[in-house]
Amino acid sequence: MATAAQWLEGARPRTLPMAFAPVIVGSAAAVGLGSFRPLHATLALIVSVLLQVGVNYANDYSDGIRGTDDVRVGPLRLTGSGAARPRQVKLAAFACFGLAVLAGLVLIVLSQAWFLLLVGAGCIAAAWGYTGGKNPYGYLGLGDVFVFVFFGLVATLGTTFTQAGGLSAAAWIGSVSTGLIATALLMANNVRDIPTDTAVGKKTLAVRLGDKAARVGYVVMLAAAVLLPLLLSGEYPWMLLVLLLVPACLVPSRLMLTGTQRMSLIPVLKQTGLISLAFSILFAAGIVITRALA
Repeated sequence: MATAAQWLEGARPRTLPMAFAPVIVGSAAAVGLGSFRPLHATLALIVSVLLQVGVNYANDYSDGIRGTDDVRVGPLRLTGSGAARPRQVKLAAFACFGLAVLAGLVLIVLSQAWFLLLVGAGCIAAAWGYTGGKNPYGYLGLGDVFVFVFFGLVATLGTTFTQAGGLSAAAWIGSVSTGLIATALLMANNVRDIPTDTAVGKKTLAVRLGDKAARVGYVVMLAAAVLLPLLLSGEYPWMLLVLLLVPACLVPSRLMLTGTQRMSLIPVLKQTGLISLAFSILFAAGIVITRALA
């Protein structure tokens, strides 16, 4: 029987900044449009966090029953380690998805954005299909694409739309940057797992690109994410604050490019998560401060 601490570790708290970042960025874009709604933002955050935890448990379950996590380098996996029964982990994933649906329905009713019902259904299907089902897209090298789309574009733009009823350049650029950082985190995780993923036939994008190219890809994604918001500096001069992230990005980038031991890449996950959160805060500050001083 898994302990509470093991369930918490299985939820992969290092990835949770990826749930906060799109909501912060999307809400900041709503501020730029003059329509920030705290209740809507809170509901969007609940949905985002529950989906993130749900997909983590779903991934734990699916990889565990396939044997992908039998031999791994990194944090505990509930199913693969035998700490929890597969059915328990599966039910935990479904419970998170169910609660996310309830919060999402309330948000849709409040915002009257009924088309988001289809988007929400797509989010649940994508969360389960990452490593679940007969043909999981995560095993085909498409996980990075879906993470970019759902944890970047969909989460950020959805947050903005449910508050402002429209989108802006800040929302689009913020969503791309957020998606790139989320994808960089997944890339760091998959680079670490290249040997074990290759052995079980899990062809992630990192496996397909190869070790060296995947590591460079991580650095390119971080760089693009930080530099893209500069396109908004004409409208929001304080957006230059995002450049404060450059020194923070150098540390994990160096580890990715030079770390020869797989264990040495584990800190990169936490560092990338913190970069995501810091980016969202600085991005939001750039919009809020500019509007406050206007």
